[in-house]
Amino acid sequence: MAEQAREEKTARYLDRLSAALDSGVRSRVKHLLKSLSGAEIGDLLESLPLTKRLAVWEMTDPALEGDVLVEVNDEVRASLIRDTSAEDLVAAVDDLDLDDLADIMDDLPDAVTLEVLRSLDRQDRERLAQVMSYPEDSAGGLMDPDVLTIRPDVTLDVVMRYLRVRGELPEVFDQLFVVDRRGRYLGRLKLADLLTKDLDCTVGALMDTSAITIPVDMHESQVAMEFEHHDLVTAPVIDTDRHLLGWISIDDVVDVIREQAEHSILSRAGLDEEEDMFAPIVQSARRRWVWLGVNLITAIMAALVLYAFEPTLDQLVATAVLFPIVMSMGGIAGTQTLTLMVRGMATGQVSSSNTPALLRKEVAVGLLNGLVFSVIIAVIAFLWYNDMALGFVLAAAILLNLLAGALAGALIPVVLKRMSIDPALAGGVVLTTVTDVVGILAFIGLATFLLLGR
Repeated sequence: MAEQAREEKTARYLDRLSAALDSGVRSRVKHLLKSLSGAEIGDLLESLPLTKRLAVWEMTDPALEGDVLVEVNDEVRASLIRDTSAEDLVAAVDDLDLDDLADIMDDLPDAVTLEVLRSLDRQDRERLAQVMSYPEDSAGGLMDPDVLTIRPDVTLDVVMRYLRVRGELPEVFDQLFVVDRRGRYLGRLKLADLLTKDLDCTVGALMDTSAITIPVDMHESQVAMEFEHHDLVTAPVIDTDRHLLGWISIDDVVDVIREQAEHSILSRAGLDEEEDMFAPIVQSARRRWVWLGVNLITAIMAALVLYAFEPTLDQLVATAVLFPIVMSMGGIAGTQTLTLMVRGMATGQVSSSNTPALLRKEVAVGLLNGLVFSVIIAVIAFLWYNDMALGFVLAAAILLNLLAGALAGALIPVVLKRMSIDPALAGGVVLTTVTDVVGILAFIGLATFLLLGR
């Protein structure tokens, strides 16, 4: 529901923004942009053709430009950076949090990068280098190294005075992290305890030592699961010696979840979530050649199998009419299993320990569905052509292909993952080849041996 509401809101603002741009009245565009956040402006920029995108970017509040650059995908960010002067870029990223700055640092021109580094103090430069030293898809790449820490031997009164002196606090803030003199993580002090307990109490007496911690090398998908399973708002990031390196907040995790959802959807079509929707035509076409070429090869393989049974198709016209049913049913059954397996792998619910049980279950489901739908299709084929043998051949082919689809849908993701190939990206192409070839062999092959020469 939340994602649908976001899509509807973006579409509504996109229509209003496009109308304002078409009117040529800059004040209307600026007025609309003033009511939007950096993330909302980013969504709109990704939805606009290049000329309109640059016009809107020019009218965006400079105070929001850094947030916009963080939110948009890589290609759109590159187009905006190319259209922005070095001076304006330095000003745009000046107020970004270090973790956000680390996300876009590699995309900035060298001159801008040097100027940004000069503007940071020594401590922030070291923190920025630390974040950038970790893989982008790890907890270290997600974390903000600017973290609030307190000691266990101080009272709540001291903590309150420290926070007042500090003045500025993180937007997402539900706990303080407790460390020893060497910076090793000891526990957390909940904000609720800080506000409600006696100010003479010490931090050590109230701190929670059993709170969840995030290893710095944990993959971002696992981080998202930790936040989901434990209803976290913020979490500390530690190294192997339990030194506190930084912290992760829920807003970073929401971005991870969204990116994973987009990757899952677009990968099925061989597309990249970082691709600009309005990229140049030749560039967009060239990027799709790889998977179109792979699909062409697999389609030719299926056609060659079909070609081997050309005499059957010439003599039994009914097989040419009915065999798409066989391939379609197998493809759908396999896609259902494939989607289930890919999702399970992404959420950590599928591993080597339960894969055999899942395989048996999906084969059983394929067998049951094959029996049910083979009977239905056989009756339809008999009523259509008044041919009991043809109905039997079609039923047997449906049963075999649904079994093959279920088996392939369960095994293909496992095999691809072991080969370090993204199952979401390549699984659909391989599955289609399997169900097409098995469907043709089963239906046309059985028709050749059982129906020809009757």
